[in-house]
Amino acid sequence: MKIFKGKSVVKGIAFGKILIKTENIKTPKKCEISDINSEIKKFEESQNLSEKKLEVLYKTTIEKIDEESAMIFQIHKMIIRDVSFVENILNIIRKEKINFEYAVFLVCQKYIKKFSELDDECIGSRVSDIIDIYNLIINNSENISREQKNPNKDFFVLVSEEFTPSEVATIDRNIVSGILMFSGSENSHACILAKALNIPTIIDLGEVLKERYNNHKIVLDGFSGKVYISPDITSIRRLTRKLELCDQHTDLLKNLKNKENITKDGQKIEICANIGSVAELGLVIDNDADGIGLFRSEFLYLKRKNYPSEEEQFKTYKKVLEIIKNKRVIIRTLDIGADKKVEYFNLPVEENPAMGYRAIRICLENTEVFKTQLRAIYRASIFGKISILIPMIISLEELIQTKKIIQEVKLGLKNENIEFSEDVELGVMIETPAAVFISDILAKEVDFFSIGTNDLTQYTLAVDRQNNKISNMYNTKHKAILRMIRLVVENAHKNNIWVGICGELASDENLTEFFLALNIDELSMSSPFILEIRKKVREININNSRKRILNKFLD
Repeated sequence: MKIFKGKSVVKGIAFGKILIKTENIKTPKKCEISDINSEIKKFEESQNLSEKKLEVLYKTTIEKIDEESAMIFQIHKMIIRDVSFVENILNIIRKEKINFEYAVFLVCQKYIKKFSELDDECIGSRVSDIIDIYNLIINNSENISREQKNPNKDFFVLVSEEFTPSEVATIDRNIVSGILMFSGSENSHACILAKALNIPTIIDLGEVLKERYNNHKIVLDGFSGKVYISPDITSIRRLTRKLELCDQHTDLLKNLKNKENITKDGQKIEICANIGSVAELGLVIDNDADGIGLFRSEFLYLKRKNYPSEEEQFKTYKKVLEIIKNKRVIIRTLDIGADKKVEYFNLPVEENPAMGYRAIRICLENTEVFKTQLRAIYRASIFGKISILIPMIISLEELIQTKKIIQEVKLGLKNENIEFSEDVELGVMIETPAAVFISDILAKEVDFFSIGTNDLTQYTLAVDRQNNKISNMYNTKHKAILRMIRLVVENAHKNNIWVGICGELASDENLTEFFLALNIDELSMSSPFILEIRKKVREININNSRKRILNKFLD
């Protein structure tokens, strides 16, 4: 038995046989040609065929997942018709008089090399997209899961350096139980699709499995990130039991669907979901969230060459509201900078970006970009219950300036006779010590607070959560953090506004009783934790132990 450790992208346990895909991009034969026009015509025919394949993938992915997940195949179609991409290929065919397959290979290799050398995970993850396009154009795209002969109805774990989006989108779940990549990025389109399809996935193994491992038994533990090759009987039994317990626990939690988040003595709390894309809405519904407590709108701005239009944003927000129906959706306005870079914003390189030019600071200087987003949100407001959450507010002046821009947006919509709701709540993220200590002042200007415990911890403890050297000092349960939360809750309730928690702390079962003791109104977390926290809430009797609980955490 061999055990490897990778990075878990999709939780779950997968049993099966190893099926190794050895080559991502095959080198075609290089041939000299005599008829250039004929070769160009062959290339154009291949382009057309590729577009048809991509259209099929687009439609089937919408059916299996959603439109947002399928959009990658529309982007692939755009790349195939990109003027620069096509001209590079045609120039090679004309100048070197070689077959179009080899010309496509040379151009794609150039793009792959360029993306691979960039020190940017989001851009680097586009390599698999170029490989996908290459395979399609030269009619070499392989659907592993369907081509595999499987007379014994075995399950397979697909193994490769990296998989392309089309390979993941066409996986047959009746055959494939899991995905293993030697490298990869959790931000890649392949991983995003794996998450949407809920296929146990581990990446960044750091080891390359040789072909001799083909058909060996394998188990992926997507909870720990461990990979077991030719597992012994003890490991098989233990992991089988773990899978059974997971299934049993899942069944138990399913019984809590449509139940209230209420303590034994009648105290209620809302439990909502954090999402970063429309693709996650299925999980929100499956886990019976009370609403969307944090919609990270920056996903609309990432992995693209230009700003999203008002119409595109409007359609996205409208879709979320229609799917969530009568539940509240809180849109956090654009929060880029720090760890989220967007090329076309031309942001300056900073030594300490987490404390630099980000979030509302960018929006207040780029008011047209900000207004475009606000217009889209207000236009969508007539389709459901929507709220606006402003990140990184540290002063009353910033908030007043933000509210002034909001009024300008509303006035503009009225002048254009565009309908919107006047009942859009406005909230601010409390994620800096500055915001904590003026929360009594801010509370008079807004409808709610959302306490962002991740950044609040980082800024309060002066600990960079990305720095492995001091990661042990990043303690979200530090008494300073918990006391700050108490102060914010007190100031919110004194001013008759509600307050929620978002960040890692919200889903920490060990703190559920503390949040209830503080009379927190809402917890917002990743969808898979919602039913777990509901279960915890329903087990607690809070009134008889409120003082003891507060003393336990705060003194």
